[in-house]
Amino acid sequence: QGEVAESGGGLVQAGNSLRLSCTASMTTFRLYTMGWWRQAPGKEREFVAGISWSGDRPGYADSVKGRFAISRDNAKNMVYLQMNSLKPEDTAVYYCGASLYGADMTNQELYEFWGQGTQVAVSS
Repeated sequence: QGEVAESGGGLVQAGNSLRLSCTASMTTFRLYTMGWWRQAPGKEREFVAGISWSGDRPGYADSVKGRFAISRDNAKNMVYLQMNSLKPEDTAVYYCGASLYGADMTNQELYEFWGQGTQVAVSS
């Protein structure tokens, strides 16, 4: 059993930054691959960033490379997404997910736990 919960969303102007946080309740959190996904209105959920259990293998969608950075703190059961140089097309609900069998962090079918999401809106 486990739960994840996101926080840190909001409304910002283009070019600004936001930091999303995700807290997880799994006692074996350190074993999970963690991922950030997003879903814009009328679109499917898409992969944004992921990080392996050890933190040494982050992955990013091409659309956010160089602007977003994912990190984790296994001692605190936390995952973060630092989002810089935000664009209006980054507007979406952002979800945190946890995958114990995270061989492919871009496959959402492998994620066991999801949060409720946090809204990010970027104005031009």
